[in-house]
Amino acid sequence: MSSLLKMMLKDLMSAPALYQPTTFWKIGVERICDDLKQFGIENFRNLESILNFFAPKYGFPDYYLEPGHYRQISKQISIENKLLQRYRMSLDQFFSGELQATSDYRVYKATTTLTHPYVDKISESTVGNPVEQFVFENRRFSRSLLNYLLGINYLKRFFNLENIRTVLEIGGGYGTLGEILLKDDRNHCFYMNVDIPPTSFVATYYLKQVIGEHSIGDYADLKNKTTLDIDALSKKYKGVVFCPWLIPKIQGEVDLFVNFISFQEMEPEVVQNYLLHVDRLRAKFILLRNLREGKQKIRKSGGVGVKDPIQGQDYDAFLSNYELIDTNTTPFGHRTEDGFHSELRIYQRR
Repeated sequence: MSSLLKMMLKDLMSAPALYQPTTFWKIGVERICDDLKQFGIENFRNLESILNFFAPKYGFPDYYLEPGHYRQISKQISIENKLLQRYRMSLDQFFSGELQATSDYRVYKATTTLTHPYVDKISESTVGNPVEQFVFENRRFSRSLLNYLLGINYLKRFFNLENIRTVLEIGGGYGTLGEILLKDDRNHCFYMNVDIPPTSFVATYYLKQVIGEHSIGDYADLKNKTTLDIDALSKKYKGVVFCPWLIPKIQGEVDLFVNFISFQEMEPEVVQNYLLHVDRLRAKFILLRNLREGKQKIRKSGGVGVKDPIQGQDYDAFLSNYELIDTNTTPFGHRTEDGFHSELRIYQRR
């Protein structure tokens, strides 16, 4: 196990409760650490635990773990019903998620504008050996990448973002937003990703590989600093990744705050604490993605879920110094087959 990850996990044990993994993530931390220890971080994007917890995919839940099963279904349908033989390719694309990825890509293409932050040239890295990436017009896209691209394009519909220079994200997965912002030299942004280990460890690895070893400050660089001054950090690094219990040390102001999906996996008091810091840092704009109906409740000991689901009105209550500008599920978010809404929410400081 990496010395950086060991350091993070050791410090996690003594961190205040509000910065520790909540019910949903306590299981995830253990499973991800086990997989990283067994298979190595070089292959993190094909590990079952990471695919299940923070590397979203379009394919059916076990499509990449048991691909033969889905190929057999497709083949059997074609054999039993000759009328469906010509639809076998579409069925394969349905199982793999390619149909939905294509749909999201079309929305991204139709709504992309040549304004800051620029997203028209992005192609995702293959760091981590991903099991799922789709190629459109000679560029690589994952579900994580398209999720963020749609969110940025949605935000651009309401605001001129030319002056967005400092971006804070809590729960940034493996670093996709950082890759979008920092990979294109036209985007003059400083990016901060705050997350619990081992997710923060994975994001550090990914961004150092994609952006540059010395361009990304990590937890070891920052943990002993008395304060984390945004202006000073931005002069030394393009981006930083660190753990949540360092958030009280951040000093300065933030132009844009982003959280995609991970708040819905936390308990309300934890989300409220994080948003108090976002307010303290006077974020001008806030972009959230959350299940409108809330994450499923935990039903049994050892199961996956939350105690109290976060819903839209919770954000409205926590963000009293902000105005809700708009919400969206179609076309920028997602409506699931069973009727749940992955909703985007935009706030502006009053």
